[in-house]
Amino acid sequence: METIKVGIIGVGIIGKQHLEFYSKIPGAEVIAAADINESELDRVADKYNIVHKYTDFHKMLERDDLDAVDVCLHNNYHAPVTMEALQAGKHVYCEKPIAGTYLDGSDMIQMAQQYGKKLHIQLSNLYMRETKAAKVLIEEGKLGKIFHARSAGYRRRGRPFVDGFGTEFFTRKETAGGGALFDMGVYHISELLYLMDMPEVSTITGKIYQEMDMDPKRKEISRFDTEEVATGYVRFKDGASLDILESWAIHLNEFDGSSIVGSKGGIRIRGVHNGKRTPLSYHTTMCDLDVDTVFPGDQSDYRWHQLRENTDAYDSSQHHWIAALQGRVDLLPTAQIALDTMLISEGIYLSDHLGREVTADEVRNLSKSSVVTV
Repeated sequence: METIKVGIIGVGIIGKQHLEFYSKIPGAEVIAAADINESELDRVADKYNIVHKYTDFHKMLERDDLDAVDVCLHNNYHAPVTMEALQAGKHVYCEKPIAGTYLDGSDMIQMAQQYGKKLHIQLSNLYMRETKAAKVLIEEGKLGKIFHARSAGYRRRGRPFVDGFGTEFFTRKETAGGGALFDMGVYHISELLYLMDMPEVSTITGKIYQEMDMDPKRKEISRFDTEEVATGYVRFKDGASLDILESWAIHLNEFDGSSIVGSKGGIRIRGVHNGKRTPLSYHTTMCDLDVDTVFPGDQSDYRWHQLRENTDAYDSSQHHWIAALQGRVDLLPTAQIALDTMLISEGIYLSDHLGREVTADEVRNLSKSSVVTV
């Protein structure tokens, strides 16, 4: 397999996760890294044997031996850095969400098309065993006509920084753009859009909240001005609908997890019960009997890896990215899925601001750039 040479921009929490994945992928070689924190850059580069280090990512983009760049920065930096990398002739893999706003994400996709480069967005739930099994069930018609889905993401008290992990930049609109929706909701909403074959959004209704107590000192330092809970309801042009509940912090002990229902059956993708994750389940009727089944993902995943070609290309977002650059598989439309997810998220914010339902066209027309100059 062709070796793909990668440069990574940002070696913080997310950058380290990406590097760990790359270290396990044959044919992937991270040869350069950039971060403004020089001491942390040195430490991470030593750990992952990265030879070339830069405190200025612009200098890294001047290299002519980079096939691709991986952008692991806060949300409002995604668009400017991605677009500069595309202009420099690099394929780009960017962390979720696609950007800080719909407008910026749309500009990223247009520039990738203009320069003939691949743009891949980190939507890790697409590669989970439950999601792959759910896709098979849907494609085989086991759900029938899909008419509703539920996006649910649960943390009881898991707000970045104020609840003890991460930095304050995760909770500020000026750097993160949004809160629970951008941090967690993007995974669940994008997963459902993917499974539902990317239905076109018609209208969005939503409400966001920041109501729970938090440590006063941490609140002051963080300047926490994003949502900790988001709710929403989406109507699609094909008649289907989606409801959303995403929580960084809430006084409840568990959520049931995301689900999709159709005319012939329904699936619950995963949930959290008593601190444990639940497997994919399928619900239907057979011989006038209600049937509930659970799918052991490990067994099917093992079988598929033994019998099918290029299954490793769907083991993670990074595996898929490298395989697509090697030409072994077509790149999933993650950029468009991420942009559609942003349309819904921004629609929830706009609906909350205006106090009414909004149309998809309103969101597109009213979206403004949140780009931070770098």
